[in-house]
Amino acid sequence: MLLLKMAAQDLLTLNARRLMVPHLAARWQHFRGTPASLTESSAWAESLVCLAGDLVAAERGNVQMVVECAATIDEFQRSDSPRLIDVVLVGRHPEKNRPSVQLVELKRWSSVTKVERATADLVYVEGMEKGKAHPALQLRKYYKAFRSERGPFQGLDFECGGFAYLHNATEESVRPLLEVAAPTGVYGRIYTGDRRKKLMADLQRTFAADEGGAASTAEVMLQGMGLRNNRLLDAMIWSRGADTVFTLRGRQKEIAEQILETASRVLPDPVRPELIPDERRAVFLVTGGAGTGKSAVGLQMKTELETQGRTVMYASGSRAFNGAMQYHVGGGDTEFRESFTYFSNFVSPPDPPLDVLICDEAHRLRDRSTSRFWQAEEQGTGPQVDELIAASRLSVFFLDEAQSVRPQDVGTVQLIEEAARRNDARLARFDLWEQFRCGGSDAYVRWVRAVLGLTEEAPEPWRADGLMHIEVVDTPEELERIIHAEAQAGASARMVAGYCWPWTKPQGKERRLEADVRIGDWHRPWNAYSDSFCENDVPPSKIWSVHPNGLGQVGCVYTAQGLEWDWCGVIMGEDMVRRGDTWVFRRGKDRRDPESDVKRVAVPGSFDPKVKPASVNDDEFARLVRHAYHVLMTRASRATVLYSTDEETREYLKEMVGEVEIHGLRPTWENLPREARRPPLPRARGKRKRKKRKPGGVHEADPMLF
Repeated sequence: MLLLKMAAQDLLTLNARRLMVPHLAARWQHFRGTPASLTESSAWAESLVCLAGDLVAAERGNVQMVVECAATIDEFQRSDSPRLIDVVLVGRHPEKNRPSVQLVELKRWSSVTKVERATADLVYVEGMEKGKAHPALQLRKYYKAFRSERGPFQGLDFECGGFAYLHNATEESVRPLLEVAAPTGVYGRIYTGDRRKKLMADLQRTFAADEGGAASTAEVMLQGMGLRNNRLLDAMIWSRGADTVFTLRGRQKEIAEQILETASRVLPDPVRPELIPDERRAVFLVTGGAGTGKSAVGLQMKTELETQGRTVMYASGSRAFNGAMQYHVGGGDTEFRESFTYFSNFVSPPDPPLDVLICDEAHRLRDRSTSRFWQAEEQGTGPQVDELIAASRLSVFFLDEAQSVRPQDVGTVQLIEEAARRNDARLARFDLWEQFRCGGSDAYVRWVRAVLGLTEEAPEPWRADGLMHIEVVDTPEELERIIHAEAQAGASARMVAGYCWPWTKPQGKERRLEADVRIGDWHRPWNAYSDSFCENDVPPSKIWSVHPNGLGQVGCVYTAQGLEWDWCGVIMGEDMVRRGDTWVFRRGKDRRDPESDVKRVAVPGSFDPKVKPASVNDDEFARLVRHAYHVLMTRASRATVLYSTDEETREYLKEMVGEVEIHGLRPTWENLPREARRPPLPRARGKRKRKKRKPGGVHEADPMLF
């Protein structure tokens, strides 16, 4: 957890725009579940600004301020209250050229009347009835946790100290605090308002003045906290041959451990074959919003269970996700590629059943498994969800109902719960809520949902948090320029759009793409409506998201869902436009162009053949369009660039985004610190070497799970 990560000079700018406190309050509400008190809010407004001002006055405005930072990466799993540090100052040491960190307790006390001399653990403050913890003892507790292997720097060598800052007090007014036998180590310093010059001098001795060093060190810290995860596909390539793909944290780790424990009970044990497993099927249902790590848990489980010698398949309703895995990660490994399949491939159950079937994006389940290319006897006759449960002893469903984007998407919590009961399978349900995509900015995800009207929460202007960046542009040319510039510099980037133009199949023997997406004089093709490469080596749709030649086309929700890039340019079309204080949803109509003999827009609106038909009622149509833009606007890990073809909608988006480009916060490749520059990995090649299961590697079963 952290509420804000920003350079001191940027924090002052944010505060001057009256955006800092509202942002902190919204983050506090999200993490703590209760509104921030007036005392807390006024403390932020006063104490944070005072500290930031001192850093700038000391010519250390580049130092990063991490506000309300958790002392360890798994702080909220503790049985007692989490250890939250008021501010962590992050930079580089001016002489030792390594990370330099200061843990800060901010106090608005003006005087201290006495301190319990026997233990020095209670401080009595004027105007407060009860004693307060001595700030130096608080810092000692934080310091030990922060420097541990579970701390944000996870054992790396770095300079670390701490101090309490009582900016409203004088040295004389808090004399009892300074005279007692309190800790006097690197975390025990105390500064008052009249010792401000001493504080600034010490800040200069602790932090270098260079612009890039602090940002680089803060990036290392964010990575250690799990807020800057590797892109999913890169992590899969990186892990080939290893039995760990992702470092699961918090709730993710809990769920993974429960799945492994259950597998040890319901599946035969190769090490101890004399043990008779529980014969009943088991179903795990894991819900969570975009970016909460559902696929990370699923892919990690796939790897660990394979390492144990289990038969595992990974099913999805997304051709784009499977295609990216098979092409970009699978490379020449046929066995790996074939382990990724589709929901519709289990009409006839495997014999013998799989040990484990992992079903990602289960919101895309269909009522039946059918295809116009299948014979009558090949079509599914029962619910698709029943086929999936019957295919294995242990089924895991990952689901986000907010990402259902087609009328025939029937995957819901209720559907899976009813199927588990119908098949006499034991069901365990879990929820994921921590945000790992969009730079770890749950504030951004909540902002997107509020702006699109997916929640009852009233939309408010975006408040920069140093984790995610948003901007609105006036032309598609500007959006394309940004996306191409970032991609050419080394970032991963793509353009996507609402399905608001006809989609033409490749033309002629050369398989030429028609420039269907037409906005004024700007014309670009959709990604190829094809299963094979087209003219100029344009990739097929299922690998458009990861192939280097996919940059020149525009993707849609069906080729973007489940994937992510550093930068994502999102074009909103006429299917969802803002009129006054409400959204208006439109269905489009096409016409045949007599010159090119291809379809063009006659009436602007949605052209999604599954969504726009009259058989879809207006409420369902609006829900599906909102969901599609929710998916598109949560594909970026660093920055989203928005453009609407409708002028009134653009003005509304500008109002909601506000003025956020301050100093170096725009995460262009050039502005990123070296540690954050992670270009996409090249396509994997060769066969993956799987490790064998180690005896005794299965967790002890938890009899209370079911």
